[in-house]
Amino acid sequence: MRLRGKVVVVTGAGSGLGQALALELLRRGAKVAAVDLREEGLRETQAQAGNMAPGLSLHPLDITDKARVAALPEEVERAHGQVDGLINNAGIIQPFKRLLDLDEAAIERVMRVNFYGTLHMTRAFLPRLLQRPEAHLVNVSSMGAFVPVPGQAVYGASKAAVKLLTEALWAELQGTPVRVTLVLPGAMRTGIAQHSGVEAPRAEGARVPVLEPQVAARILLDAVERDAFRVLLGQDARTMDLLYRLSPLGATRLIQRRMAHLLPPR
Repeated sequence: MRLRGKVVVVTGAGSGLGQALALELLRRGAKVAAVDLREEGLRETQAQAGNMAPGLSLHPLDITDKARVAALPEEVERAHGQVDGLINNAGIIQPFKRLLDLDEAAIERVMRVNFYGTLHMTRAFLPRLLQRPEAHLVNVSSMGAFVPVPGQAVYGASKAAVKLLTEALWAELQGTPVRVTLVLPGAMRTGIAQHSGVEAPRAEGARVPVLEPQVAARILLDAVERDAFRVLLGQDARTMDLLYRLSPLGATRLIQRRMAHLLPPR
């Protein structure tokens, strides 16, 4: 879907990749409905938009609030007259703990934001997207959806759920005006740990190039414009995808060896 002249909803648009996506969409001539839990983040996105800000509307809300999400499509249409795309980007990580050391509140929060937030937004906007001549749905999953990371079991499970949901939607929406893209990012400089309230230690001996969100946004939106089914963001994501295809056990062992030290002793 060509993005010029389209209206695209972006969640998590107050920082990181979501903010970079909102700004890059505006540069490409799209209008953007920016969604984020933090209004101050949305105001920062608006400030960075500069003279492109008239094409931007701000929608502070919690994507786990079903009633608020259900009212959002009409709100976006009032602001822009239509909606042609949805990028489900908002997400959080879990504390770096083993599954049995996580409290129930942390488990439920990760699933509510990452999976149910994506699900609620998709169900709210999909009827509108199906009415457009062409439209696009983008779900941001994670490299952690196919390579398990010790200390991020619930996060990985939530993103794996997003991955399979997205692939199933691609199949279900064949023959409709809606195209679907699955995004699998690796390491990015997004501030996700800070906004999740989590301290994120570094893996020992890892020399992983960290992708800047502005670069990731351009790659992602190029993929949308060519209606790509799947896009891997970052050299680490591409490398681990290949390794996992060749040897799931080998890929899992590699990550375990690099990340196991992040967990406290049993």
